[in-house]
Amino acid sequence: MATLSESERRRGLIILLAGSFLMFGGFFMLVPLISVHYVRDLKFAAVAVGLALAVRQLTQQGLTLFGGALADRWGAKWLMCAGMLLRAAGFAGLAWAHTFPALLAMCVLAALGGSLFEAPRSAAIAALTTPATRARFFSLSGIVGGLGMTIGPLLGAALISASWPLVCFVSALCFVVGGLLTGMFLSDVKVVAERQTLGHGIAIAARDGPFVVLTILLGGYWFMWVQLAISLPLIAQQFSPASITTVFGTLLIGGVASVYTTNAILTVLLQYPLLALAQRYLRPLSILVLGVALMGAGLGAVALVGSSAGLLTCVGLFSLGALLVQPVQQSVTAELADPSALGSYFGFSALALAFGGGLGNFAGGWLYDVALALHAPALPWLIFGSVGAVVVVGLVVLDRARFRTGGRIAGPTPRLARKM
Repeated sequence: MATLSESERRRGLIILLAGSFLMFGGFFMLVPLISVHYVRDLKFAAVAVGLALAVRQLTQQGLTLFGGALADRWGAKWLMCAGMLLRAAGFAGLAWAHTFPALLAMCVLAALGGSLFEAPRSAAIAALTTPATRARFFSLSGIVGGLGMTIGPLLGAALISASWPLVCFVSALCFVVGGLLTGMFLSDVKVVAERQTLGHGIAIAARDGPFVVLTILLGGYWFMWVQLAISLPLIAQQFSPASITTVFGTLLIGGVASVYTTNAILTVLLQYPLLALAQRYLRPLSILVLGVALMGAGLGAVALVGSSAGLLTCVGLFSLGALLVQPVQQSVTAELADPSALGSYFGFSALALAFGGGLGNFAGGWLYDVALALHAPALPWLIFGSVGAVVVVGLVVLDRARFRTGGRIAGPTPRLARKM
């Protein structure tokens, strides 16, 4: 990246931030409403919708491995542009997807787009930042994405009252605009110093034992995280809005939008200061342990709630954990990556989201149906909490093993830089 000037780097990072806002906004405008629209309006079984979302997840993250390898070979810019336009086509196509095969086809098309932009985008951020600023920028990207997660569901909830196709088209437009901005203003980012063969970086990442173990464990994190798109929206509809008296009058909270608003507000307000505090005292894997534990506790506690306010309290606990895990696992990936295979490492790490997120989407829909049939509403949430506990134990064991051997994961985390 030495060929890029400082102004080109800064412009590139700004474009990537704008892309984060548009992609998160467009994604969360539509995807959480898929379960609502197809289960409530079209009377699909929740397990069928969960299966479609699982296939999308598996397809996207499975192929992201090759998207990262292609970024090592060709650079990030045009892969990101193509991916965002493909995602837009898939989301727009959902406007006419009234059968399960059509839903599945559009989910796969959207997934193909995601596989082209996800790892190249993360690799581009790593390439445009320095080790001292990387964690801060990933955190900042999370904050901007959180703004998108706040506005997206609120806009989606407003648009779906008019029509489902309108939600699909506006969501698709976000990705079209993101692709155009990237093509027009992002410099040609080379994520590695020398062009590599397609399998070079994949082979290096696959032979990195500790990194492979970390990837497997993070599959459990993604298993829990995707419940934001399936289980939490479904259960949010079961509660009547809760009334809260404020200085501005009575505020009603409840429904799908409130789940995402709670998550996003906490992300926007607390991600940077909470991460900075954690990095002052904890090693990276210790931060991951804390974050996953909070997520598991938040999901598990849903089994005990009976009101919208109680659910949102659990969502808040879940969100605090997620905002710790996301930037740290990305910066750890960049730290562990071989410099000649940066894109491939981010692509390989996406396999955690492939199998963990895919299984989580399917299990979320399936367990929702099973819980209804068995009149056991606590069942899904107890299982989700148990997954979190297993991942916590695995990360603790890995942390201790790496600490004993002096591995880089266990080393001290630099404090977030004051300047980008």
